[in-house]
Amino acid sequence: MNLMVLHGKLGNDPELKYTAPGTPVCKFSLATNEYINKVKTTVWHRIVAWGKMAETSSKYLKKGSEIVLYGRLSYNEWTKDGVKRKDAEIVMFSMDFCGGGRSQGQGQSSEPDIPF
Repeated sequence: MNLMVLHGKLGNDPELKYTAPGTPVCKFSLATNEYINKVKTTVWHRIVAWGKMAETSSKYLKKGSEIVLYGRLSYNEWTKDGVKRKDAEIVMFSMDFCGGGRSQGQGQSSEPDIPF
C-alpha cells in the first residue's frame, strides 16, 4: 500500500494552475519535523493536488497553514539537456485542517517550525 500521512505547515501559498484540458492542479511545499536523538530537523516535501482537491487547497490554504494530509508517494522522471533527472512528490487526496492560526486567537502547535 502506498500511503503517506504527513502533519506539517505550508511553506508557501498554494499555486493553482490548469492543464490544457482544464484539469486543476495545485502545488505547494510542506514542512514537517523529525527528531533524531532529540535533535529537531525540518524536512520539506513537495505536494501536488488534482481536481477538486486542488481547488479546495487553493481556496482554503495559505503559507503557514497547518494540516494533516493523506496521499501517495509518486516518482517523476524526465530528461533535460540530455541528463536524466528524477524527483518525488506526494499526491494529496485528502486533508484535515488543524492549528487555528494566530488571526483566530487560538493557540498554535509548536510542531513544526517553518524556518523562514
